Amino acid sequence: MIYTVTFNPALDYVIRAEKIEKGAVNRSFDEQLYVGGKGINVSLILKRLGFDSVATGFTAGDTGSLIEGVLRKNGIMTDFVRVRNGFSRINIKLTTDTQTQINGSGPAVSRIELQRLYGKLEALHAGDILVLSGSVPGSMPKNTYEKILEFLSGRGVLSVVDAEGKLLENTLKYKPFLIKPNREELEDIFKKEMTADDEIIRSAQRLQKKGARNVLVSLDEDGALLIDETGMIHRQGTRSGTVINSVGAGDSMIAGFLAGYLKRKDYSYALKLGTAAGTATAFSRSLASKTAIEKQML
Repeated sequence: MIYTVTFNPALDYVIRAEKIEKGAVNRSFDEQLYVGGKGINVSLILKRLGFDSVATGFTAGDTGSLIEGVLRKNGIMTDFVRVRNGFSRINIKLTTDTQTQINGSGPAVSRIELQRLYGKLEALHAGDILVLSGSVPGSMPKNTYEKILEFLSGRGVLSVVDAEGKLLENTLKYKPFLIKPNREELEDIFKKEMTADDEIIRSAQRLQKKGARNVLVSLDEDGALLIDETGMIHRQGTRSGTVINSVGAGDSMIAGFLAGYLKRKDYSYALKLGTAAGTATAFSRSLASKTAIEKQML
C-alpha cells in the first residue's frame, strides 16, 4: 500500500477576477474550491492513474472534516490524526493578470498528536511506500522527517522524500527510495547555479552517494532527469504548451513516477509517466485528469 503524509492540508479557495483594486469592493467572475497539500495531491493523481493510497497527516475542525470528506468522495482512503484545537487552513489564491496567494498557518500539532501519527505509521511493513512531501509546520520538530524514517528503518518500507535543503539532506542516511529536488533546490543545496545537464547530473549523483537510491530532478519546461539506483541516467523532455498553474505539478510527477514504476518496474517508463503527469497538471487549471496525462505521453 502507498501512504501519503500531509502535515498541514488545506482548502484552496481559487478566485479569478479581472482586476483588484486595493481598499475597494471587488468582484470575481469564477471561484473554485479544492483540497490541497502535497501528499494529498499525490494521492489524488495516483487514484486517477489506478492506484489506491492512504492519506494521513493532521486535520482539525470543520475544514478538516470537509477535506477528509472530499478525499473519501474521490475514492481516497483517509487515516488522519484529528488535532484537538484550531482548524485546517484555508489558502486563498487570487488570479488576475498575476497570481497572489495567502496561505493560512493551520493548527498547532501537540506532541501527543504527533505520537498518534507514529502509531498509525506502525502499520507499515515491507513493500509499502511512504511519501513525505512539503514543509514541516512550525509547531512540529524540524527533524520530523528523519525521525519518521528512523522509526521505520529496517522494515523494508520504500520512502519518497520531496523537501528542501536540510530537511531533504538529513533523510539521505536512511536511503530513501526516491527523492525529487527541482533545479532551484539543487542550486540551493550546492550553492551554485546549474544550467547544463552535466552539472545537474553531478549534483544528483552526489545526493545519491549520500544515500538516495533514485534521484528525480524536475526541470520545468525542460522536462526531468533521473539517476536510477543502478547509476543509469535517464532524460525526458515535454510537449510544448501553456503553463496555467504549476501548483501540484511536482506532486503529480511523483505520483506518475510511482504509478509507472509499480506498473512495469521500469525506470524509463516511470520517468516518462511522471513527466507526463507533472506537465499535464502544469497545463491544467487544477490537478490533471487521466486523459490529460495520457495526452502528454511522448
